[in-house]
Amino acid sequence: MSQSKAMHLRSLTLYLAALALSAMAVVAQDAPDVGPHPPTPTKPMESHIGNLVGHSQNAKSDFRRYCAGCHGDLGDGNGENAAWIDPKPRNFTLATFKCRSTLTGTLPTDEDLYNSIGRGFANSNMPIWNTLSPQQRADLVAYIKTFSPRWEKEKPGDPISIPAEPPVTIESISHGKALFTKLECWKCHGPQGKGDGPSASTLTDSQDQPIRPYNFAAGTEDSRFKCGSTNRDIYKIFMTGVDGTPMPSFADTIQPNDAWDLVHFLRTLQVNRPSKENDVLKAAGGKIPAYEEKPAANPPSGGS
Repeated sequence: MSQSKAMHLRSLTLYLAALALSAMAVVAQDAPDVGPHPPTPTKPMESHIGNLVGHSQNAKSDFRRYCAGCHGDLGDGNGENAAWIDPKPRNFTLATFKCRSTLTGTLPTDEDLYNSIGRGFANSNMPIWNTLSPQQRADLVAYIKTFSPRWEKEKPGDPISIPAEPPVTIESISHGKALFTKLECWKCHGPQGKGDGPSASTLTDSQDQPIRPYNFAAGTEDSRFKCGSTNRDIYKIFMTGVDGTPMPSFADTIQPNDAWDLVHFLRTLQVNRPSKENDVLKAAGGKIPAYEEKPAANPPSGGS
């Protein structure tokens, strides 16, 4: 082999080797960083409930003892008990909460979360944690906020204003019944409020888990809703919605007085629960009259 051919072959070999090394470098750049990674440190958070100030770093042991079994160490709702729980535990990494005093899509206030821990959730495995001190609950609220970056980027929404409840009358109950039909509440909750509407079996939450509409008819004297037990709580649910579920907010659909009329009608669906609404209905003979739309007031004539 001539010297020139040998030099050419050597140059070609070096060129191909360089190409191979370059390709390996590209592959290495595209490959993920495999292997275990140290946990990302969480930013300490605080909560403020009245005069209480909660600190996330003080709640780690309480969360592991009382909460992680369902909600998971990472707050993602995948605790060791989650597979056997229905409905599924809340995924705190999404920062989507059902019970709030704030408008739909916004973060709840610290007080909302504090009240949820103390109240528990009816028809679920979330108990009433009234054995915890107020400070423990405030610390847990702060700890829950470490699971989602939303708490660093967003502020909680403003609590809605709840007007005074008007008197319960057969007219308000009648109007509430008309709204129950008009807003198609019956499609989920059923015509008698038994949670058996035509859409009930198809409902899922924001994580595609089956979810059941509330059964008003099963309510008794001590029954609670998911987010409380008073008429104000029901009003709040209408106006804020139950985020993460098919229950929307009606804040842009109905007026405050309409919402109160709907509250009064829903109470009559709780046929086994003593209430002022059922007393008014009983006094009216037990039958809700058809609602008659009030004619709009005629504007004053502008005579000369």
